[in-house]
This record gives sequence, C-alpha cells and structure tokens, in this order.
Amino acid sequence: MPPHDFTPPTPRSRRRPVLASAALTGLCLTAAGCGGGGQAPASSPASPTSRPPAGSTAARPAPTAPLGGRTVVIDPGHNPGNRDHPREIGAQVDIGTGHKECDTTGTATNSGYAEARFTLDVSRRLRALLEAEGAKVVLTQDGDRPFGPCVDERARIGNKAKADAVVSVHADGSATGNRGFHVILPAVVKGGEAGTEKIVAPSRELGERIAGNFARITGSTPSNYIGGGSGLDTRNDLGGLNLSTVPKVFIECGNMRDPEDAALLTREGWRQKAALGIAEGITSYLKR
Repeated sequence: MPPHDFTPPTPRSRRRPVLASAALTGLCLTAAGCGGGGQAPASSPASPTSRPPAGSTAARPAPTAPLGGRTVVIDPGHNPGNRDHPREIGAQVDIGTGHKECDTTGTATNSGYAEARFTLDVSRRLRALLEAEGAKVVLTQDGDRPFGPCVDERARIGNKAKADAVVSVHADGSATGNRGFHVILPAVVKGGEAGTEKIVAPSRELGERIAGNFARITGSTPSNYIGGGSGLDTRNDLGGLNLSTVPKVFIECGNMRDPEDAALLTREGWRQKAALGIAEGITSYLKR
C-alpha cells in the first residue's frame, strides 16, 4: 500500500513532533543564526539604560535545547567483528525467559553489505541528529570492540544510563518478496532478571511514534509479512527487551534479502532518511 495509507495506533498525546532535522538540512540551531540569507540580523545600539553594569560578565542565557537533559541509548545491532569470534558470541546468556546466544553475526544483502555495517552507519547518523537537539546519546558499541556486546549487556547499558529511550537498530533477513519495516515492542515478561511490566506501555508509545515518523520520512511501508500491516510486532524472546528497565524498542528497517529493500538499505541518502525518521519518532516521544 502507499506510504500515506499507513496510520499507526494514535498515541495518547497529539502534540506535533519536534523535528530533529537540523543535522540533515544544515538549518540554523539558534535564533542568532536564523536571519535572512543565513546571516544574523543587525542589532541596533543598546540604550545606556539597557547596558549591563561596568565589569559585569553576565551573558544572555542560551536557548534551551529541545532534548536538553534527556538521555537516549542507541544500540547498533550486532558488530562487524562478530564473524571473527564465533565461540564468544555463541556463548549462552540468560534472557529471563531462558537462554540464547550472546549475539549473532546478523544478516547481509546478496551483494555482501552486512547488517552490522548498516546498523552502525544509521546509528551514527541518528546520534548526530539527536545530539543536535541537545540529547546525551550513548551507543552500546561504536565499532570499538572486537565483538558484541552480548544481548544482556546491551540491556544493562541502557539501564545503567537511566535512558529516557533506547532504540536497537537492525535490518531483517527474510525471504525475497518480504518487504517493509517493523518496530518490535516488549511483551509482558517476568522471570529471572526479566520484568517488563513497567516499560510495556511507554515502549509501545515510543514504537508507535517511531513507526509513524519512519514511514513518513522514508516513504517505506510497514512489513507485509510481520505485524499484520501495523508496522508493530510484540515479542517475549529478545533479551535486549526482556532485561530492559527503561522504555526500549527494536526497529527492523527493511529486509536485506529482498532486492528492492536492499537497494534502499545500501543507499546513503536513504540511510540518512532512516536515521531522521527514527530521530523524529524519539523526539516526538520525549517531547510529548
């Protein structure tokens, strides 16, 4: 179906999203830089009564950044080095409802473009967009470790940061003909160290806002093979969600094994749109 036909469940708040597009478009970020032609407007001389006292170091307060004081954790799925460490990433870890591998290598396009490269690229773009809005951004990995982290550690990183939102960036590896994106939400899970009761509702709102903005910005449609056309899927078997104590979702940005989706995922301009769609969803959620 056409992108404009996608309407995710309406979040409780209907405030218009605060757009996190400055890092993409090069728009000015402060009032001083928003004059005509990109130049600051000329100021008229201050009157004697408006001048600060002699010797005063007082300065005009800086405008408050839209996401100032907020912490966002971005979790780039997998790691380019995972393929060289099969023993380490194959080790079993507790995900609350059972045990799963520490991590996997992820998927790749038919031409060999790895999911781990895709997720790092989109995550770095996403970080730049959110930082331009004033957020503190933490990446669970930045290509700076030989493998991993394991899925349980990925959850702990978000918990330790007391993140206001966590997004795990992925791309799917399904069959040819299966197209579109979907956002994975945590189910209610309780067992071992897992207990998602408190994060299920806020995570759903975060996921709905990301899904809506992602569709709008990228022009992509919700998955035609998962989620019944909603762009949303709820799961209880992912340690990164089960062990989270803060609002968290996964996004599968497309199917790397489908040639049409792969053509988008490998395009730099589309990856920037993907990052912007996720950023605007996060910003909308945090500013609700």
